[in-house]
Amino acid sequence: MKVFITSRVPKEILQRIENLCEVDYEDSNIPLKNDEIVERLKGVEVLICPLSDKITREVLESENAKNLKLVANYGAGYDNVDIKAAAENGIDVTNAPAPSSAVSTAELSFALMLATARKIVQGEKDLREGKFFGWRPTYFLGEELKGKTLGIIGMGNIGKNLAKRALAFDMNVIYYSRNRKEDVEALGIEYLSKDEVIKKSDFLSLHTAFSPELKHMIGEREFKMMKSTAHLINAARGPLVDEKALVEALKNKDIRSAALDVYEFEPNVTAGLLELDSVVLAPHLGNATEEARLEMGNAVADNLEDYIAKRNLRNKVN
Repeated sequence: MKVFITSRVPKEILQRIENLCEVDYEDSNIPLKNDEIVERLKGVEVLICPLSDKITREVLESENAKNLKLVANYGAGYDNVDIKAAAENGIDVTNAPAPSSAVSTAELSFALMLATARKIVQGEKDLREGKFFGWRPTYFLGEELKGKTLGIIGMGNIGKNLAKRALAFDMNVIYYSRNRKEDVEALGIEYLSKDEVIKKSDFLSLHTAFSPELKHMIGEREFKMMKSTAHLINAARGPLVDEKALVEALKNKDIRSAALDVYEFEPNVTAGLLELDSVVLAPHLGNATEEARLEMGNAVADNLEDYIAKRNLRNKVN
């Protein structure tokens, strides 16, 4: 059986998969174009790919994909795969959820909060450019997290992990989620309407899954509602934020700053964001830890083993 892996994966995961089947391996972090993926699908039964690869209907229905039976996504998300087209063509799709991914993403979100509150990135840039002349009373003044209000939209596993870390920093935490969470409210976290969370937050962090109706959930209207001293954190999905409106909000000082790990047109970044010092930009590092990526990789290999053994796929999504 032939497997095609479209991107570099941890060596432990590669070795595990190579012990199971024949592997065509793209040992690179530069994404392949769709026609390059199609070209290498000939004779392939299982495609293993990261969520940055767009596995479209055209890919799935190409002549070279006629032997394809499983798309195993390397990641918890799977909106990069045309699920409907896969089902219509008898192709199973699996994802790779990893509990440690929630911890990693929550920690990254907290790091973004600290970076924007304390102007760490801007300060480092000054230092590297030779503009640091010693301690001064008003040089790069930031703000403490203690006593500030963190608003979380989407109280899933990531939101819960972030909330616990915020409480340890003596922050007040409020949240909005489609379903109330009694376990977090027992910690003193307050449930409010989405608009109230947006209005009251000093730091507003997004942790909801993406669906078409949530596109631009945070846009011009919401930026006008936020405090002028507020910071927006997005380590969820890029299209949740209208980046054009975000640029204008930052230029007009409707909000103080933003810190982003995901982008509306990823991997492209809206040009206006790159020009602003009031934005911290990270290259989608949310769950980029050794622990999380190994756990995801093992989930991928588990799905592959299920397929080979003709068992029910444990992480099937279509």
